[in-house]
Amino acid sequence: MRRKDLQYLSIAVVGVGVFLAAWLGRGTAQQVSGEPKIDADDIGGVITSAKGPEAGVWVIAETTDLPTRFVKIVVTDDMGRYLVPDLPKANYSVWVRGYGLVDSPKIQTAPGKPLNLKAVVAPDKKAAVEYYPALYWFSLLQVPPKSDFPGTGPTGNGIAANIKSQGEWIRQIVNTDGCTGCHQMGDKATREIPKSFLSQPNDTKTAWDHRIQAGQAGGGMNARFSQVGKQRALAMYADWSDRIAHGELPSAAPSRPQGRERNVVVSLWDWADPKVYLHDAITSDKRNPTVNSNGPIYGALEESGDYLTVVDPKSNATSKIKLNVRDPQTPSSANTPPLGPSPYWGDEVIWNSQTTVHSFAMDKQARVWAAARIRKPQTPAWCQAGSDHPSAKLFPINQGQRGLELYDPKTKTTTTIDTCFTWGHVNFDDNDVLWSSFGPAGVEGWFDTKIWDKTHDEKLAQGWSAFVLDYNGNGKRDAYTEPNQPPDPAKDKRLNVQYYGDSPAPDGSVWGTVQGMPGALVRSFSAMS
Repeated sequence: MRRKDLQYLSIAVVGVGVFLAAWLGRGTAQQVSGEPKIDADDIGGVITSAKGPEAGVWVIAETTDLPTRFVKIVVTDDMGRYLVPDLPKANYSVWVRGYGLVDSPKIQTAPGKPLNLKAVVAPDKKAAVEYYPALYWFSLLQVPPKSDFPGTGPTGNGIAANIKSQGEWIRQIVNTDGCTGCHQMGDKATREIPKSFLSQPNDTKTAWDHRIQAGQAGGGMNARFSQVGKQRALAMYADWSDRIAHGELPSAAPSRPQGRERNVVVSLWDWADPKVYLHDAITSDKRNPTVNSNGPIYGALEESGDYLTVVDPKSNATSKIKLNVRDPQTPSSANTPPLGPSPYWGDEVIWNSQTTVHSFAMDKQARVWAAARIRKPQTPAWCQAGSDHPSAKLFPINQGQRGLELYDPKTKTTTTIDTCFTWGHVNFDDNDVLWSSFGPAGVEGWFDTKIWDKTHDEKLAQGWSAFVLDYNGNGKRDAYTEPNQPPDPAKDKRLNVQYYGDSPAPDGSVWGTVQGMPGALVRSFSAMS
């Protein structure tokens, strides 16, 4: 299929699917089972099984002939027809996967050749469920009943007394701040117990205790279980994996892609290396997605590595951008050894990041602004009490974690930028001001990139504010009471909230999510508004 103008490739990829569905649906009575027409850079054909045409199944084309492993996936139409469009020149392994099937044999082919494939119907449910989404397996988890809350502690029902409801238990140890925050719970690696964790046969509760201590994140995982009632949480997860090991299978079956879901074309590339994980990615200005059209895709490795991992979707090549810190004594994740051995890496310290890049924003010039640690936690003197900085006069900050690191693709250089406050998620408003999240608690910060571009003065370009509630309702900021003080009707009140995610709005306000139980949404106006 002819490659579209690069500016519109991201649209064209979706458009190919829409066009394919429409074209295939126009078949005449003489062309009901006709194969799709393919160009020199496509692979297409018809998928059938012993049951006839297979609709709503995935056709996967994979190659290792390019600079990095490349995969493209499409979905069949009502008559089992598929088209994998715009493939780079290479040899491909092509196979069929779908609910109710097992993977078909991989067939070697090249673009420009029609390829009809035989799907393989799963011989039984046990074989079929291996291809179900992870959450279908995770749905077998049995959480404590509502009647067990609030918890009564280690001498009672094993649930910590501070856990007041079933919803809080789920949030803290299952979902948002629990295991699914970092792991694809229910996949084969999590629903089965590695042999290295089984010190005694069938002692899966102890095995789960070993599991949550594995690797450099073991301390955090172990602490999370302890906060909610460790023994009860271990028993819950042990019961889940025990029942699966004894043959229990998901009861519900996922439906195959329908309607517009079949228009999706997915492209995948390998990047980075096996010892790191990908936390975030950026490829365009969120305010204008035509910026950096089909340009590099940048990845953040957080605690696991001190570089940006990059994939070029035009050349299918990967690269690395080295990140820097100002202070060689900046803390590193390598300083945190594994609490327990990993079944994959043993006691090896595989994470070694000082910068801990968490999130990105891209500006109009396709520059990448990354939340990155560049120094030790203590802030510069101009952030603290006694400084002449306007924000420090109102609310000094002594400790801060991530600042910013700027990558300019034109000059191929990185620049570290110190900020008094901490960055987690990074988002632009319409005036090219970056807004922060992650605090410290009680603080929202901003960085004006226009001022930075004119002056390269990081102190001048930034500001921050305490969260102050207009408690007296007069529409302006006044003297306020502290969070631990009773409110005063004549004064405002400071809130000790902290944004997790942040989103600038066109009216000058900034919306942010606040974690906790219950969580909250906070809308704030800064001194810049």
